[in-house]
Amino acid sequence: MRFSILTLIIAALCGCVSAPAQSAPRDANAVEVMVLGTWHFAGSSADVISASTDSVLSPARQADLEAVAARLAAFKPTVIVTERVTEAPRYIDPKFAEFSEKDLATNENERAQIAYRLAKTAGVTRVHGIDEQPAEGEPDYFPFDRVLDHANAVGRKAEIEAMIAATQAMVETEMARFSSMTIAEALIETNTGALSAPDFYYDLLTYDEGEVQPGAELNAYWFMRNAKIFSKLIDVVKPGDRVIIVYGAGHKFWLDHLTEMTPGFVRIDPVDYLK
Repeated sequence: MRFSILTLIIAALCGCVSAPAQSAPRDANAVEVMVLGTWHFAGSSADVISASTDSVLSPARQADLEAVAARLAAFKPTVIVTERVTEAPRYIDPKFAEFSEKDLATNENERAQIAYRLAKTAGVTRVHGIDEQPAEGEPDYFPFDRVLDHANAVGRKAEIEAMIAATQAMVETEMARFSSMTIAEALIETNTGALSAPDFYYDLLTYDEGEVQPGAELNAYWFMRNAKIFSKLIDVVKPGDRVIIVYGAGHKFWLDHLTEMTPGFVRIDPVDYLK
């Protein structure tokens, strides 16, 4: 779904005379987008900061996830989005067609445990993978090594290592807390707390000096990746769609921002449903 210049002008003019947002009726043509930030259920060795908690394959966690799917299904989604690289222009997640409920007993990944489970629960057939990774000739969207190299070069190696260690400790503390929560409660914490906050990225700006700005470049490339993800979303939705995006929590801040700032899109808070 792409908007013309005329559409944007009309939207701007209507905005000048419309009632306050809190009293305005739902726009039937708006695309409602819920960004559900998650930790990686199966862990990840690719992230600078790793997060892991108890297995979601236990009977208790499976019951938790069934409850999460039922609550999110109340949003009546028409589209589910996963963190998977797929082929243009339709960006169909091919793994959903192969998915069956028996996979929930063995596949810990949040794509299966939340996104595919939810699609089955809500009767959604449109499951898209809209992740963005650099192809040949494209930039690294997370050039963290450059930030580290610069910090080392200017004598701030211990400082940046301490920052990384503090962030890792925070994540491990959160994961330990999650072990005593239901998954719905843990997802609420994830979507409102430190795991989805942009602080880590902004802290990297403080290591820049003069014209040597690897922290600024990393932030710019990270935004680029999320902007490209959102651009793919625009391609696969139509007016009136209700979308749930299941993505790593580090993306939530920018995907929420892009939803709020793009004409024709409305942000929906997952916490209202997870409660």
